[in-house]
Amino acid sequence: MARRKLGQVLVDLGYMTEDQLWDVLEEQKQSPGELIGQVAVRMGFVTEAQVTEALAEQHGMPVVNLAETNIPPKVLELVPETMASVYKIIPISQKDGILTVAMANPANVAALDDLRNFLGVEVRGAVSSLADVEAALGRVYAGHEDSIEDVIGQLESGNEDEEKMRGIDIGDMEEMSDAAPIRKLLNMILLLAIKDQASDIHFEPFEDEFKVRVKADGVLYEMVPPPRHLANAIVSRIKVMSELDIAERRLPQDGRIELNVGGNPVDLRVSVLPTINGESVVMRVLDRTVIQLDLNKIGMDANTLSRFRRMLKLPNGIVLVTGPTGSGKTTTLYSALNELNDIETKVITTEDPIEYEIDGLIQVPVNPDIDVTFANVLRAILRHDPDKILIGEIRDYETAEIAVQSALTGHLVFSTLHTNDAPSAVTRLRDMGVQPFLITATVEGILAQRLVRKICTECRSEFEPSDELLMELQLPIQQARQYKFYYGKGCARCNNGGYKGRTGLYELMNVDDDIRDLVSSNASVDEMRNLARSQGMTTLRESGLKLIFDGVTTIDEVVRETVMEDLD
Repeated sequence: MARRKLGQVLVDLGYMTEDQLWDVLEEQKQSPGELIGQVAVRMGFVTEAQVTEALAEQHGMPVVNLAETNIPPKVLELVPETMASVYKIIPISQKDGILTVAMANPANVAALDDLRNFLGVEVRGAVSSLADVEAALGRVYAGHEDSIEDVIGQLESGNEDEEKMRGIDIGDMEEMSDAAPIRKLLNMILLLAIKDQASDIHFEPFEDEFKVRVKADGVLYEMVPPPRHLANAIVSRIKVMSELDIAERRLPQDGRIELNVGGNPVDLRVSVLPTINGESVVMRVLDRTVIQLDLNKIGMDANTLSRFRRMLKLPNGIVLVTGPTGSGKTTTLYSALNELNDIETKVITTEDPIEYEIDGLIQVPVNPDIDVTFANVLRAILRHDPDKILIGEIRDYETAEIAVQSALTGHLVFSTLHTNDAPSAVTRLRDMGVQPFLITATVEGILAQRLVRKICTECRSEFEPSDELLMELQLPIQQARQYKFYYGKGCARCNNGGYKGRTGLYELMNVDDDIRDLVSSNASVDEMRNLARSQGMTTLRESGLKLIFDGVTTIDEVVRETVMEDLD
């Protein structure tokens, strides 16, 4: 049966009139992100308690007053504090093997599915207000905060199974991977990594230890390592969660885990690789709330952004984004396509793999195992009447050739290349075998980019750099001394690292008639770069210097990411 709308439930319960409901609906149109219950409370028609009661009625759940609920300690132990705070839930009772949790958003049914998967027990929901849940989190978990060290301590105290866990009996492995301490440890690692906005989680077996490292802001940080003998059980638990074959330990495997953290979908791409010391696992965390697919928010300066936007409006041609792995190329292209994504434009992408699903785009995954290559998919895409095409990466002559043909037949093609800077992309295409006259006829612009870490705003401090450090920037010392320089001291917000978040360095080369003449005459990369700079192109190094002088990043970050540019 279709569930009644919340507004109608409030009217049926006598808390609002029909006329007030229409007023609320009209008001909600002015602020589409706001929920109808929040609008009704803001307008003074109902109270928080009445909205909570209506939500419970709507979803067929009981209402819980957390301030008056006595929660047994054993129930609290079932759900770690990290999990409760991430999912905004409070465990309140367990009866006949069924755990009941109070939740502020009963519509988030996916959260209950996640909790069943994480905890291995049946979970039911009850309704409480968000304010009550947040107040209860601080109150009921005071003194019960879990840390990875505590969980590992509990695991190490139960070492009587160590020899058993070293074996590879599949029945035992399934049983151990389902054991509460293993579940608890893995749940905690995953949730802490997602909470810290990590991009990757690495589980690495060595001869005498089992390392867990988390990548945040492009840098790996080591967590407290679990006992070495638990490696098989932890890897087996990951395989169970990602629906992989736990009996297969000799071949690489790929899978995925879909979670719904705090109402937001989070995708974990799992890759298992057999090594000499056991299976290594890497999870790529794809969290749409961390990556904002908005060109205004990727750190591009106003001049470069306006020039890049002009390229997006071209009727045909090729726009390339270049840089090494992990430099944010995909995010830039997705942000561009997000901007082009309207009812009048047909956009088709072919990617390996598809990292983010965007409504309105036709997205085709590449699968070389069955000969679904970029080139083969592109041939099929052209029969689907696209206006804009995204090719995940131009890797070979065949793909480059079809991209060129697509551009020549009236399509705007976006793609990526692995090169050090914008002018080098022309050389790369030449090396693949694309004729210079085809490059000049199709390529409209090349954007090179890097990612640098931003100084944490909470602990940013001014300092006087040494002459040696300033020389790294290859600027005259006296000129550099005119500016202020900053670094991050380290605080709780940035885990004492001094950095929080990342931003981009950009170098955009317009392929105009002058550049085309150089391409046609097989000019060097240096000649193309010098001409582009004389026409106003900001290089990666210059883009980095601006961020240093604005106090956004440090000298070390810019030198590390742009040193290659000056070695050409």
